Amino acid sequence: MLFAQRDGESELPPNLKGRVVDANAKPVPYASIGIFNIADSSLATGTVSNDIGVYSIRVRPGNYYIEVSFLSYENQIIENISIQPRELTELEDIVLTPNSELLEAVDITAEKSTVELQLDKRVFNVGKDLSNTGGNAAEILSNVPSVEVDIEGNVSLRGSENVRILIDGRPSGLTGAGNSDALRMMQGNLIDKIEVITNPSSRYDAEGEVGIINIVLKKEKKKGLNGAFELTAGYPENFGASFSLNYRRKWINFFANSGITYRSSPGYGYSFNDYNGPDTSYFFENDRSQKRGGLSSVSRFGTDIYFNENNILTTALLVKFSDANNLATIGYSDFDSNRELFSSTLRDEKENEISMDLEAAVTYEKKFKQKGRSWTTNFSVNQNDDSEKSTLTQTTKGNNLNQVSYQRSNNTEDQRTYSLQSDYIHPVFEDGRFEAGFKGSIREISNVYNVELDDGNGWYTLNQFSNELVYNENIYAAYSMFSNKLSDLTYQFGLRSEYTDIETRLVATNVSNPRQYLNFFPSAHFSYELNSTNSLQLSYSRRISRPSFRELIPFFSYTDPRNFYSGNPDLNPEFSDSYELGYLRKLEKGSILSSIYYRHTTNPTERITVTDSAGLIQRFPVNLGTQDAYGVEFTFQYELYKWWRTNLSANIYQANRQGEYQDRLYSSKTFTATSRGMFIFKLPQSVDLQVSGNYQAPRISTQGKVLAMYSFDAGISKDLFKGNGTLTFSAKDLLNSRKRRWIVDTEFLYSESEFQWRVRQFLLVFTYRLNQKKSNGRGRSGEFDGSSDDM
Repeated sequence: MLFAQRDGESELPPNLKGRVVDANAKPVPYASIGIFNIADSSLATGTVSNDIGVYSIRVRPGNYYIEVSFLSYENQIIENISIQPRELTELEDIVLTPNSELLEAVDITAEKSTVELQLDKRVFNVGKDLSNTGGNAAEILSNVPSVEVDIEGNVSLRGSENVRILIDGRPSGLTGAGNSDALRMMQGNLIDKIEVITNPSSRYDAEGEVGIINIVLKKEKKKGLNGAFELTAGYPENFGASFSLNYRRKWINFFANSGITYRSSPGYGYSFNDYNGPDTSYFFENDRSQKRGGLSSVSRFGTDIYFNENNILTTALLVKFSDANNLATIGYSDFDSNRELFSSTLRDEKENEISMDLEAAVTYEKKFKQKGRSWTTNFSVNQNDDSEKSTLTQTTKGNNLNQVSYQRSNNTEDQRTYSLQSDYIHPVFEDGRFEAGFKGSIREISNVYNVELDDGNGWYTLNQFSNELVYNENIYAAYSMFSNKLSDLTYQFGLRSEYTDIETRLVATNVSNPRQYLNFFPSAHFSYELNSTNSLQLSYSRRISRPSFRELIPFFSYTDPRNFYSGNPDLNPEFSDSYELGYLRKLEKGSILSSIYYRHTTNPTERITVTDSAGLIQRFPVNLGTQDAYGVEFTFQYELYKWWRTNLSANIYQANRQGEYQDRLYSSKTFTATSRGMFIFKLPQSVDLQVSGNYQAPRISTQGKVLAMYSFDAGISKDLFKGNGTLTFSAKDLLNSRKRRWIVDTEFLYSESEFQWRVRQFLLVFTYRLNQKKSNGRGRSGEFDGSSDDM
């Protein structure tokens, strides 16, 4: 939107003029010009350049600085502009230079809430999605096209859970160690954008079969003090408070984000299991109710120190704490072959989980006089301590039996990770660059799991469920990459090598399993601009998915005595080759992005189910031969009217898997799809309304299938206090239908299950912005909207 003049000012002639040009002295039309008071960095007014790059505006007398921005260019700040009464101030040409990612940028849309398509990634700015307001990181990821988050918090991309999740481009304790609960503990207000990288270039870790999801946290660089505060209240119990603050003065920038949340989430489950073996048959039903949650907080603090414009030192500290109290009741009803009830069992579990995570990072960036030449080095340390203590009471009745037993378990997990990475970029030719770097990562995890039973004769340890696992993982990597531009063709080639040294050791039994391997991972990316509105992309990358330490733990959990989950210390890494062809069509009021992809995977991992005649169901991962996945993906964004926008996305794919385990053939062929639709309405009186829906079609596995799942969300927001505040009410899973339903169908067992992690919820969120204005998203591309941040 254009800035409104104060009463009477529109009739006065402009007193500030100038022109915006690029490095070749060509005019830059529709560049954004923001004019800020030097005293407090508050926004005074602003405008945009016209079609020949010229701007003119009326400004009250005073001292200002100007910030000029335009898509794909570095922002330019012009200091110490003095406007005198009754004088015309004409500035010299303001020259915009391409930013460091210009070779990768294909298109950046006008609105921060939409998608940015770059050479090796797609960027989704999430701040304008009302269903994200008051949510956590897992809920925000579930609203990103191509990404799925199941009811247990496991993240998948294009149908595969073998995806690497990063925070600000680096592995983090928030997402490490296979902890699906970690994303639920992370407040969504910390997140600025989500980068989905389906075919990563060689600068990224090769980990992740289907690519990388990078969560970029907020860090404002606007001068002065600015920020936002947020209060949340919801049903079922969901209460939180958070803030995001930034203070910038010339050579130093301070940033801080912190939030605290209390949640208590009810969930339910049901299954029936029919076993018909060679010697016996039985039937039992299972009911589960649970309430999970407690207090959690995430805080992030840091500084940017600008020694000069070419040397920047950034330090950051992240602290996460959670204290959860989880309750679960599991009931079993056992039937004989005539379907007559002969016994029932009830288990009550109380679990306390305390987690503490500390992460410190230091980054030094050196920019040289030569444009585009830079060197960046980052060192980070992460320490995570997690403790789970459970007490269980089990009562069994039937056939003149009334038995009570008591169990307790203790699970402690300590993790230390050290990482050093350095990257160098050197421009070559007119539009090319050479990039090289290395990375070393050292990680050690100690996991102690102990289960004890009291059957009336005193406590004793269940040795089959108790052990200590020590996991050491050392990965050393180096890469090089070259990119260039020839007319309308941009290309990039890269090669990465990674040496892996992993050892798992069971302390109690003194069993060790070391693995070492050296692998090479090439990548290639091409982008061709057919014309100003049509672009093509072609990419290839080779990836690896190493087993996580949880997938290697050989002993089983004991929460449910009839459903055991464990790892497999003999798991091997997966390797995949991925090919993708993308097409971008820019419309007058939107865009269409479509992709065709193919992925071939060797040693794919699948969790299989094994049943015995005693009614015990064991689930553990194995490597199964090969998998071929084919798919087509669409993302459509369009402004139907000024008051109505729509975002639609769909991923349709087929996956064929075949392999053997212990001389038994496992194969599946599934054709399925995921889709999401969102409709945004701009109503009078600064009211926004949004409705959205998700659908996941059924998927066939090697031992059954996962049934369809769908859900609907809605939200409405109202701006208050002259746009500084926003009140948002949202309803998530309106139909209470977000339930995972699956069928296991093996030679002897047929089982149907349903589970809901969290029931329908309602949230009321109030946000107040300090020295910021909410972006209303109604302007055209390049139009200044009065804010340099979309909180």
